Amino acid sequence: MVLGLALALVAAQSCKSHPETNLLTKYFNAISMKDTTTMSTMAVDPITIDAASWKIVSVSEEKIEPAALADIGAKEADLKKQQDAHVPTTLDAKDALDIAKDDYTTARTAAAKAAAKAKMDAAQAKYDEEYAKHQDIIRQYNEAKAAATKEEDITIFSLGAGQLPNIRDLKGDVHTKDVQIEVKTKAGAVENYKISMKMYQLKDEAANVSHRGRWVITKIEKI
Repeated sequence: MVLGLALALVAAQSCKSHPETNLLTKYFNAISMKDTTTMSTMAVDPITIDAASWKIVSVSEEKIEPAALADIGAKEADLKKQQDAHVPTTLDAKDALDIAKDDYTTARTAAAKAAAKAKMDAAQAKYDEEYAKHQDIIRQYNEAKAAATKEEDITIFSLGAGQLPNIRDLKGDVHTKDVQIEVKTKAGAVENYKISMKMYQLKDEAANVSHRGRWVITKIEKI
């Protein structure tokens, strides 16, 4: 009984999927053939590696995390609303500053000049404050927009589904792992690379439709 269980475990382990091996074998075959088109179907940012041979040195544990695109997209949408809502506030502060400057220019007596100067300084401070807030919202929005676009592009790349109108509404998991490889170049040098991979498993809950992606290379970096 124990022997049978042990054999079953060994069999299960031998059947365990190693997507990194298959993916990297295909990728390096494409490199050897100078097939940049095929390389671009496997890697987000494909690069050519001068390899006479290569081997996997280590593979990280596979991480599974909730898909983040919906949350990132929601953050982008919220910051866009904040940006639009803050425009009138910033413009009002600018208008108040312009009026205060005009009052200062037209003031005739020393007392009127002093009062107008104080009003202008306060208006300038208020405008500077609102302008700084607005610029910070714009910065946050641009960062969120870039992050959402990048995550959406990688999601579509893994799913291989073209344009899905509701892709930012899909729920599910993202599987990630890092692979370290050793490359022997044609010149005889040894180089090491870290290759990051992702695979998406998402679901359209409203339509009850599953979208299972494929493993793709998201980053290749020399280490």
